[in-house]
Amino acid sequence: MSGPKTNALPTGWASAKLGEICDPPQYGWTTSATDASNAVKLLRSTDISHGTVNWETVPFCETPPPAIEKYQLHSGDIVITRTGAGVGNSLLLDDCPRSVFASYLIRFRPHDALSAEYVAYFLKGPSYRTLISQNAAGIAQPNVNATKLASLELPLAPRKTQDTIVAEIEKQFTRLDAAVAALERVQANLKRYRAAVLKAACEGRLVPTEAELARRDGRPNEPASVERILAERRSHWETAKLAKLKASGKTPKDQNSKDGYPHPSSASLPEMSVKPDGWTWVSLETVADVIDPNPSHRMPHYVDDGISFISSENFTDQDGIDFSLGKKVTNETLQQQIARFTIEEGDFALSRIGTIGKTRFLPTERNYCLSHALVLIQSTTSAIDRRFLRVVCSSEAIGVLAKERVQSVGVPDLGMAKIRSLPTPIPPLPEQLRIVAEVDRRLSIIHEVEIEVDSDLRRAKRLRQSILKYAFEGNLVPQDPNDEPANVLLERIRSEREAKTGSGKSRKQARGVVVQ
Repeated sequence: MSGPKTNALPTGWASAKLGEICDPPQYGWTTSATDASNAVKLLRSTDISHGTVNWETVPFCETPPPAIEKYQLHSGDIVITRTGAGVGNSLLLDDCPRSVFASYLIRFRPHDALSAEYVAYFLKGPSYRTLISQNAAGIAQPNVNATKLASLELPLAPRKTQDTIVAEIEKQFTRLDAAVAALERVQANLKRYRAAVLKAACEGRLVPTEAELARRDGRPNEPASVERILAERRSHWETAKLAKLKASGKTPKDQNSKDGYPHPSSASLPEMSVKPDGWTWVSLETVADVIDPNPSHRMPHYVDDGISFISSENFTDQDGIDFSLGKKVTNETLQQQIARFTIEEGDFALSRIGTIGKTRFLPTERNYCLSHALVLIQSTTSAIDRRFLRVVCSSEAIGVLAKERVQSVGVPDLGMAKIRSLPTPIPPLPEQLRIVAEVDRRLSIIHEVEIEVDSDLRRAKRLRQSILKYAFEGNLVPQDPNDEPANVLLERIRSEREAKTGSGKSRKQARGVVVQ
């Protein structure tokens, strides 16, 4: 692993290898982690993955090392992840409790004559990340080892300039952190506002009700009618049964098409629900078919190249579905679903396992399968607009009720019976259309702001890397011609190492050879 070219460095700087300016790199202690409290904590690669350490959540050593001093962590140590998805992640430690580091980490301890913060910031920068990526390219399990890390070249500034660079980086990063925190607050507020819009839509508080407009205009108001909804539901069921009997080659009698009618479950209204004038509440299955696409819940046969098997993981942030993600199944699985149910314009999927309450309209072209983590919702009555029905199933009110009804302690799972009995508000149809239009208008504004916030957050991330790039090119702060040149600092470090060698230290340690 090589680094920046020496001839590209400012006057007074030098190119140095990481192993030259640090104590010999060291692999961590091999043991299992345990939650059982003991005297020694075990820092793992996952504990540094977010750029900080929460020592409260760091586990303990199941078997502490017999000589803890060899592996004990101290302020000023830098640990680097040597394998896995987080390969190359690094962290400068401070205020360490009594702890050691695990075997998937490598420790580097910068020489006392250097700024450890300077070295640590280089290990966060774009030049370092590029070198790590090049080293790990084409490897099934990305990894680096201590020898390669020790050979990493970095631009070494004069000692006083190191402190000036660190101070300027921290000043710029503090400003960036404040900006990012403000953007993240906007994100959280937008999420709360979205939920508030949907909740208001389902409580009659988003637009004037049809009853209010009728009184204002002096015209009659036709409230939502449960009787009409139930009559239309039964007619829909009888028509579907009649078509099924005919498809099977049977000659149905009038009574055959009316036997076995499944009455809808009653809705248990949530305490926070309201009933505006002209509205009614019914269970979801009163106004829609709620279809489990895989009632057996048997795992289908997965293939490398086949039909998309979608779940909420395929739902994009732009209210779409990415069919390229996730598992694939055979055409046989698709044909089985086609034989069980059709998908018409306006049908949508509701996620019921894991992430509950996400909805997406489904394309009518059947080149995909629905997983058991989704439920297919199909309106069965003209009394409800399908877009409004989706608003209801996406609303905060329904979401709260769903969370209260989750039946699994592990992975959240809203059972089919509970989904079918979910309370569904039904305003008059003209009011539904106005609600949908207002929801679309407000969510469109929210979406535009979210796109801008996401763009600003990505820009802040790029700016952070640009600051580090300028810093280690010598362009972030003015250069002081009176600073002691870095090559003099390097020579002093080498002299100290030679002196230690002469006083009994091993020649391997003096040369920076890895300590196992």
